[in-house]
Amino acid sequence: MPNVLKAGGLIEPFNESKLRLSIQRAGVPKDLWENAVNHIKSKLYENIPTSEIYKHIVEFLENSPYPFSRAKYSLKQAIMDLGPTGYSFEDYTSEILKMEGYQTQVRQILKGKCITHEIDIVAQKNNVRSMVECKFHNSPGTHSQVHVSLYTKARFDDIKEESNLSEAYIITNTKITQDALNYAICSNMKVISWDYPENGSFRDLIEKYKLHPITIVTSMTQNQKQLLLQNHVVLAKDVCKNPSSLDVLGLPSDKKNSILSECKFVYGE
Repeated sequence: MPNVLKAGGLIEPFNESKLRLSIQRAGVPKDLWENAVNHIKSKLYENIPTSEIYKHIVEFLENSPYPFSRAKYSLKQAIMDLGPTGYSFEDYTSEILKMEGYQTQVRQILKGKCITHEIDIVAQKNNVRSMVECKFHNSPGTHSQVHVSLYTKARFDDIKEESNLSEAYIITNTKITQDALNYAICSNMKVISWDYPENGSFRDLIEKYKLHPITIVTSMTQNQKQLLLQNHVVLAKDVCKNPSSLDVLGLPSDKKNSILSECKFVYGE
Protein backbone atom coordinates (compact mmCIF):
# COMPACT_ATOMS: atom_id res chain seq x y z
CA MET A 1 0.00 0.00 0.00
CA PRO A 2 1.22 3.54 -0.72
CA ASN A 3 2.04 6.18 1.89
CA VAL A 4 -0.29 9.07 2.70
CA LEU A 5 0.62 12.69 3.50
CA LYS A 6 -1.14 13.97 6.63
CA ALA A 7 -2.19 17.61 7.09
CA GLY A 8 0.66 18.27 9.53
CA GLY A 9 3.28 17.07 7.02
CA LEU A 10 3.80 13.57 8.46
CA ILE A 11 4.04 10.70 5.99
CA GLU A 12 2.75 7.30 7.05
CA PRO A 13 1.51 4.09 5.36
CA PHE A 14 -2.11 3.98 4.26
CA ASN A 15 -4.15 2.23 6.96
CA GLU A 16 -7.22 0.48 5.60
CA SER A 17 -8.47 -0.42 9.08
CA LYS A 18 -8.29 3.22 10.16
CA LEU A 19 -10.22 4.31 7.06
CA ARG A 20 -12.87 1.64 7.64
CA LEU A 21 -13.24 2.69 11.29
CA SER A 22 -13.68 6.35 10.33
CA ILE A 23 -16.46 5.43 7.90
CA GLN A 24 -18.22 3.27 10.46
CA ARG A 25 -17.86 5.81 13.25
CA ALA A 26 -19.34 8.57 11.09
CA GLY A 27 -22.62 6.67 10.94
CA VAL A 28 -22.41 5.80 7.25
CA PRO A 29 -25.00 3.06 6.50
CA LYS A 30 -23.45 -0.40 6.76
CA ASP A 31 -24.23 -1.44 3.20
CA LEU A 32 -21.93 1.35 1.94
CA TRP A 33 -18.86 0.48 4.02
CA GLU A 34 -17.17 -1.97 1.67
CA ASN A 35 -17.87 0.01 -1.48
CA ALA A 36 -16.57 3.19 0.15
CA VAL A 37 -13.30 1.51 1.15
CA ASN A 38 -12.85 -0.01 -2.31
CA HIS A 39 -13.56 3.36 -3.92
CA ILE A 40 -10.79 5.01 -1.91
CA LYS A 41 -8.33 2.16 -2.57
CA SER A 42 -8.86 2.66 -6.30
CA LYS A 43 -7.84 6.34 -5.96
CA LEU A 44 -4.63 5.84 -3.98
CA TYR A 45 -1.19 6.88 -5.17
CA GLU A 46 2.14 7.45 -3.41
CA ASN A 47 1.99 10.32 -0.86
CA ILE A 48 -1.66 11.09 -1.52
CA PRO A 49 -2.77 13.87 0.88
CA THR A 50 -5.33 12.85 3.49
CA SER A 51 -7.38 15.88 2.38
CA GLU A 52 -7.76 14.25 -1.05
CA ILE A 53 -8.83 10.95 0.50
CA TYR A 54 -11.44 12.89 2.46
CA LYS A 55 -12.73 14.54 -0.74
CA HIS A 56 -13.02 11.16 -2.49
CA ILE A 57 -15.07 9.75 0.40
CA VAL A 58 -17.39 12.77 0.40
CA GLU A 59 -17.85 12.51 -3.38
CA PHE A 60 -18.64 8.80 -3.05
CA LEU A 61 -21.24 9.44 -0.36
CA GLU A 62 -22.80 12.32 -2.32
CA ASN A 63 -23.49 9.92 -5.18
CA SER A 64 -24.68 7.06 -2.97
CA PRO A 65 -28.30 6.16 -2.09
CA TYR A 66 -27.68 8.02 1.22
CA PRO A 67 -26.29 11.42 0.17
CA PHE A 68 -26.85 12.97 3.62
CA SER A 69 -24.17 10.57 4.91
CA ARG A 70 -21.54 12.96 3.60
CA ALA A 71 -22.53 15.41 6.33
CA LYS A 72 -21.70 13.08 9.22
CA TYR A 73 -18.35 12.22 7.67
CA SER A 74 -17.49 15.94 7.67
CA LEU A 75 -17.65 16.43 11.46
CA LYS A 76 -14.08 17.68 11.97
CA GLN A 77 -14.35 20.16 9.09
CA ALA A 78 -17.79 21.28 10.27
CA ILE A 79 -16.35 22.26 13.65
CA MET A 80 -13.57 24.21 11.92
CA ASP A 81 -16.30 25.99 9.94
CA LEU A 82 -17.61 27.44 13.21
CA GLY A 83 -14.96 30.15 12.67
CA PRO A 84 -13.42 32.44 11.64
CA THR A 85 -13.60 33.76 15.22
CA GLY A 86 -13.72 31.50 18.28
CA TYR A 87 -17.01 32.85 19.63
CA SER A 88 -19.24 30.23 18.02
CA PHE A 89 -16.85 27.53 19.21
CA GLU A 90 -17.21 28.84 22.76
CA ASP A 91 -21.02 28.70 22.44
CA TYR A 92 -20.74 25.21 20.99
CA THR A 93 -18.42 24.00 23.77
CA SER A 94 -20.80 25.49 26.32
CA GLU A 95 -23.59 23.27 24.94
CA ILE A 96 -21.38 20.19 25.33
CA LEU A 97 -20.58 21.08 28.93
CA LYS A 98 -24.27 21.58 29.69
CA MET A 99 -24.91 18.00 28.57
CA GLU A 100 -22.19 16.94 31.03
CA GLY A 101 -24.19 18.56 33.84
CA TYR A 102 -22.46 21.95 34.06
CA GLN A 103 -24.05 25.35 34.39
CA THR A 104 -22.17 27.64 32.02
CA GLN A 105 -21.55 31.31 31.32
CA VAL A 106 -19.62 32.36 28.23
CA ARG A 107 -17.20 35.25 27.79
CA GLN A 108 -17.06 36.41 31.39
CA ILE A 109 -14.85 39.27 32.61
CA LEU A 110 -13.22 38.20 35.88
CA LYS A 111 -11.00 40.20 38.19
CA GLY A 112 -7.63 38.72 39.00
CA LYS A 113 -4.97 39.59 41.55
CA CYS A 114 -2.99 41.49 38.89
CA ILE A 115 -5.32 42.21 35.94
CA THR A 116 -8.80 41.42 34.65
CA HIS A 117 -9.32 38.56 32.18
CA GLU A 118 -12.00 37.63 29.66
CA ILE A 119 -12.66 33.95 30.32
CA ASP A 120 -14.16 31.88 27.52
CA ILE A 121 -16.44 29.81 29.77
CA VAL A 122 -17.06 29.68 33.50
CA ALA A 123 -18.58 26.28 34.30
CA GLN A 124 -20.00 25.05 37.59
CA LYS A 125 -20.96 21.54 38.70
CA ASN A 126 -21.44 20.15 42.21
CA ASN A 127 -20.28 23.46 43.72
CA VAL A 128 -16.99 23.26 41.80
CA ARG A 129 -16.38 26.37 39.71
CA SER A 130 -14.11 25.96 36.69
CA MET A 131 -12.33 28.21 34.22
CA VAL A 132 -12.48 26.89 30.65
CA GLU A 133 -10.01 28.01 28.00
CA CYS A 134 -11.40 27.19 24.53
CA LYS A 135 -8.70 26.84 21.88
CA PHE A 136 -10.21 26.94 18.42
CA HIS A 137 -8.29 26.06 15.24
CA ASN A 138 -9.72 26.28 11.72
CA SER A 139 -6.82 24.66 9.83
CA PRO A 140 -6.34 20.87 9.50
CA GLY A 141 -3.20 19.51 11.10
CA THR A 142 -2.92 22.36 13.62
CA HIS A 143 -2.12 21.26 17.19
CA SER A 144 -2.49 23.19 20.44
CA GLN A 145 1.07 23.91 21.53
CA VAL A 146 2.66 24.08 24.98
CA HIS A 147 2.23 27.87 25.21
CA VAL A 148 -1.54 27.29 25.49
CA SER A 149 -1.02 25.28 28.67
CA LEU A 150 1.47 27.85 29.97
CA TYR A 151 -0.75 30.90 29.57
CA THR A 152 -3.87 29.06 30.74
CA LYS A 153 -2.09 28.15 33.97
CA ALA A 154 -0.85 31.72 34.41
CA ARG A 155 -4.33 33.17 33.92
CA PHE A 156 -5.88 30.64 36.27
CA ASP A 157 -3.33 31.41 38.98
CA ASP A 158 -4.12 35.12 38.71
CA ILE A 159 -7.91 34.80 39.02
CA LYS A 160 -8.56 31.63 41.04
CA GLU A 161 -8.68 33.26 44.49
CA GLU A 162 -10.37 36.49 43.45
CA SER A 163 -13.03 34.65 41.43
CA ASN A 164 -13.45 31.52 43.57
CA LEU A 165 -12.27 29.07 40.89
CA SER A 166 -11.23 25.52 41.74
CA GLU A 167 -9.88 24.13 38.47
CA ALA A 168 -8.98 24.93 34.89
CA TYR A 169 -9.84 23.21 31.62
CA ILE A 170 -8.29 23.43 28.18
CA ILE A 171 -10.76 22.35 25.50
CA THR A 172 -9.69 22.29 21.85
CA ASN A 173 -11.20 21.03 18.60
CA THR A 174 -7.87 19.64 17.38
CA LYS A 175 -5.11 17.52 18.85
CA ILE A 176 -2.73 18.75 21.55
CA THR A 177 1.04 18.25 21.57
CA GLN A 178 2.57 15.90 24.10
CA ASP A 179 4.44 18.75 25.81
CA ALA A 180 1.24 20.77 26.14
CA LEU A 181 -0.58 17.76 27.57
CA ASN A 182 2.24 16.86 29.95
CA TYR A 183 2.43 20.41 31.32
CA ALA A 184 -1.34 20.60 31.78
CA ILE A 185 -1.46 17.29 33.64
CA CYS A 186 1.55 18.22 35.78
CA SER A 187 -0.19 21.52 36.64
CA ASN A 188 -3.46 19.75 37.59
CA MET A 189 -5.35 21.17 34.63
CA LYS A 190 -7.88 19.10 32.72
CA VAL A 191 -7.68 18.66 28.96
CA ILE A 192 -10.29 17.72 26.38
CA SER A 193 -8.95 17.59 22.82
CA TRP A 194 -10.19 16.02 19.60
CA ASP A 195 -8.88 12.59 20.62
CA TYR A 196 -8.14 12.93 24.37
CA PRO A 197 -8.99 11.54 26.87
CA GLU A 198 -9.95 8.05 25.75
CA ASN A 199 -13.75 7.60 25.88
CA GLY A 200 -14.17 11.26 26.83
CA SER A 201 -12.59 13.20 23.98
CA PHE A 202 -14.20 16.16 22.23
CA ARG A 203 -15.29 13.88 19.41
CA ASP A 204 -16.60 11.26 21.87
CA LEU A 205 -18.77 13.84 23.63
CA ILE A 206 -20.20 15.14 20.35
CA GLU A 207 -21.18 11.64 19.27
CA LYS A 208 -22.43 10.66 22.73
CA TYR A 209 -24.89 13.54 22.92
CA LYS A 210 -25.53 13.96 19.16
CA LEU A 211 -24.28 17.54 19.32
CA HIS A 212 -23.36 17.95 15.66
CA PRO A 213 -22.78 21.62 14.77
CA ILE A 214 -25.16 23.36 12.40
CA THR A 215 -22.18 23.84 10.07
CA ILE A 216 -22.29 20.12 9.28
CA VAL A 217 -25.44 20.59 7.18
CA THR A 218 -24.48 20.50 3.51
CA SER A 219 -27.73 21.91 2.09
CA MET A 220 -26.91 25.44 3.29
CA THR A 221 -24.41 28.02 2.08
CA GLN A 222 -21.62 29.26 4.34
CA ASN A 223 -23.40 32.61 4.62
CA GLN A 224 -26.60 30.92 5.77
CA LYS A 225 -24.70 28.90 8.36
CA GLN A 226 -22.98 32.03 9.65
CA LEU A 227 -26.33 33.82 9.93
CA LEU A 228 -27.68 31.00 12.09
CA LEU A 229 -24.54 31.05 14.24
CA GLN A 230 -24.95 34.80 14.73
CA ASN A 231 -28.46 34.06 16.01
CA HIS A 232 -27.02 31.47 18.43
CA VAL A 233 -28.31 28.44 16.50
CA VAL A 234 -25.21 26.26 16.84
CA LEU A 235 -26.56 22.69 16.77
CA ALA A 236 -28.33 20.63 14.12
CA LYS A 237 -30.63 19.37 16.86
CA ASP A 238 -31.65 23.01 17.57
CA VAL A 239 -33.27 23.06 14.14
CA CYS A 240 -34.92 19.67 14.74
CA LYS A 241 -36.41 20.88 18.02
CA ASN A 242 -37.35 24.32 16.71
CA PRO A 243 -37.77 24.41 12.89
CA SER A 244 -38.84 28.07 13.08
CA SER A 245 -35.19 28.90 13.86
CA LEU A 246 -34.68 28.68 10.08
CA ASP A 247 -37.06 31.59 9.49
CA VAL A 248 -34.20 34.06 9.86
CA LEU A 249 -32.83 32.75 6.53
CA GLY A 250 -35.93 33.85 4.60
CA LEU A 251 -36.06 30.67 2.51
CA PRO A 252 -38.99 29.12 0.61
CA SER A 253 -40.72 26.25 2.41
CA ASP A 254 -39.27 23.50 0.18
CA LYS A 255 -35.70 24.65 0.90
CA LYS A 256 -36.44 24.87 4.63
CA ASN A 257 -37.87 21.34 4.55
CA SER A 258 -34.75 20.06 2.80
CA ILE A 259 -32.52 21.58 5.51
CA LEU A 260 -34.77 20.20 8.23
CA SER A 261 -34.65 16.71 6.68
CA GLU A 262 -30.85 16.77 6.67
CA CYS A 263 -30.74 18.03 10.27
CA LYS A 264 -33.01 15.14 11.31
CA PHE A 265 -30.77 12.63 9.52
CA VAL A 266 -27.68 14.03 11.23
CA TYR A 267 -29.37 14.14 14.63
CA GLY A 268 -30.77 10.65 14.16
CA GLU A 269 -34.48 11.41 14.40
